[in-house]
Amino acid sequence: MVTDGQVRLLRRKLMEEKTLVAAAAAAGMSERTARTWREGPVPSARKTPRQWRTRRDPFAEVWAAELVPLLERDEARVLEGRTLLAELEKKLPGRFGESHLRTLQRRMRDWRALHGPEREVMFPQEHVPGREAAIDFTDGRELGVTICGETFDHLLFEFVLSYSGWTWACVAYSETFEALSMGLQGALWELGGCPEVARSDNLSAATHELKQTGGRTLTRRYRDLLEHYGGMRSTRIRPGKSHENGVVEQKHYRTKSAIAQALVIRGSKDFVSIEQYEAFVRDVIAESNRPRGERLSLDRERLLPLPSTAVPVHTTFHPHVTYWSTVRVGGRIYSVPSRLIGHDVEVRQHPDTVEVFYAGQLVETMPRIRGEKPARIDYRHVIWSLVRKPGAFARYRYREELFPSLVFRKAYDALCGRPTGRADIEYVRILHLAASTMESVVEASLATLLSSGEEFDYARVKQLAAPKPQTLPTVSIPKVDLAEYDRMLGKAVGL
Repeated sequence: MVTDGQVRLLRRKLMEEKTLVAAAAAAGMSERTARTWREGPVPSARKTPRQWRTRRDPFAEVWAAELVPLLERDEARVLEGRTLLAELEKKLPGRFGESHLRTLQRRMRDWRALHGPEREVMFPQEHVPGREAAIDFTDGRELGVTICGETFDHLLFEFVLSYSGWTWACVAYSETFEALSMGLQGALWELGGCPEVARSDNLSAATHELKQTGGRTLTRRYRDLLEHYGGMRSTRIRPGKSHENGVVEQKHYRTKSAIAQALVIRGSKDFVSIEQYEAFVRDVIAESNRPRGERLSLDRERLLPLPSTAVPVHTTFHPHVTYWSTVRVGGRIYSVPSRLIGHDVEVRQHPDTVEVFYAGQLVETMPRIRGEKPARIDYRHVIWSLVRKPGAFARYRYREELFPSLVFRKAYDALCGRPTGRADIEYVRILHLAASTMESVVEASLATLLSSGEEFDYARVKQLAAPKPQTLPTVSIPKVDLAEYDRMLGKAVGL
């Protein structure tokens, strides 16, 4: 079969004044075929569209009666061919099968094109240099990244200039104002200027609901943050209309695709630290930004200048330490050292950590609570009092926080399985041992006892985790009298 390319090559060779034989050889056809195709339409233009079927339509008898009503009802275009085929199989068993699926899908495609509901039209936008940046968080868990073998549950914050596509990204742990502030400011200072508009969806970190109208408006903190950076304006999409923020939504897909590919080339999704993973992400983003130099220059020419300083990315609280050795920070409960009970402290809530200050001095740093977890209690803050009152453990409001790991939880369950009724006392003492020595050593001892099936108590765990040092015997060596040796030597030589 002669192709359009062969015919074009034949004619080009003839125009170069090649002989018919030489031109036919160059085009890969015989001299007789070359005579047929040296003028006139190319092969594809000589074909006439086929308007008839080559085989009987298997849906001819059921299409109008059974399928068209369902398609007319499907205004959202959610019905699939496999679903309709299964429906026909229920009504007419044995008549239709998997071999008819592709035919049905083509019939549905053609019917929707001719008679189906109107589809939503997308409108390409003209972006002005330096005017707008789109910001948003995206879930990073689908990348499958691990830190030292542990699954890394995280988000990625992205900042994208709408005109040039220049991107800045950082790791975040939740959609908090602190994470938003850190991400936005990090991008602006890296960029070296501020766009006029920051476009986003209705982030709870930046907006709050208006009770009377049901709409959303900017929080005071986010409005102040934008005002600090040259009075940037905020525009937001309508709820549920993610395509209205298509610049950053498309960028989420491309960024995660680039990271996923780079992970394959790297040969491993495991990192020794979060810092190493963050550096890896920065390298991937920098590589994707490399071709945008010319358009980025136009963006930067029109950016607003940066202020003299950045805004602190933490939120400050001044709670009172309760008798339970806890403080309330941003609606969450954190334990603090018991020596602070009764005092007012300063707490700085960062995107991923919480710092506790007293009299201007840092006294405690702890991970920030993520997700819906209401409290974080460090057993080291309360165990010194709990070991003196072990009966309080059974109904302690935050008891589940006093299991540092799954091994400790299994150890407590094993103690509860014994008929002694001393599970709470024994476990509290074991927890006290972990706080007094090393938690990892106590955990390893518990794991050994659990795997062996041996019954244990506090004394047995202490014997393994903190054995008493052996005492060495005192050895007394008398002083040697060298004069006695001289006398013995003199007798030997006859002096």
